[in-house]
Amino acid sequence: MSEYDGYPAHQPPPPSAPGPGPGPGQTLFEFVRHWARRWNSPGDGPARQQGRHVLVTEAVRSLDSRGIVTINAVANEIGIDQSGASRMVKDAVAAGYLEIKPSESDTRRREVTVTSEGLDLLHDAHLWQEAVFDQLSGQWPAQQRAEFHHAMLHLLARSHTLDTDGHVRPDAP
Repeated sequence: MSEYDGYPAHQPPPPSAPGPGPGPGQTLFEFVRHWARRWNSPGDGPARQQGRHVLVTEAVRSLDSRGIVTINAVANEIGIDQSGASRMVKDAVAAGYLEIKPSESDTRRREVTVTSEGLDLLHDAHLWQEAVFDQLSGQWPAQQRAEFHHAMLHLLARSHTLDTDGHVRPDAP
């Protein structure tokens, strides 16, 4: 048991409670869970589907900057099984956001790429993401916003070096 156990991250402990309250890791993961659910709510079918398109299209764009994109790579990037990733890619292809084509180096392999419509989708999603960040941090001084952004970039870079158990991957730079 850690000094942070027992308190939800969104609710600071009462002043009489022992310990400092939720830790930074718990707070980070609660924040991620909260915003991950915004696109996956059970109520609005079209919004939920649009969120899935953004998720898979963003994954393909991110992977493309690191090499050839396959269905298995997409599954690994978004943390789901191959069949789930295949369905998401197929839906995004049908919507015009992604394209699947045979690999130039190995015709048995299929590569996934982002279309111009997919780039437009991501542009709109990124505008929404920046607007949400502005709403969340709009009262912060510019220096604090810049420091927070810098810290998030460090977290993101480090996250690409760890496996799902939190250990440094053998192939990490």
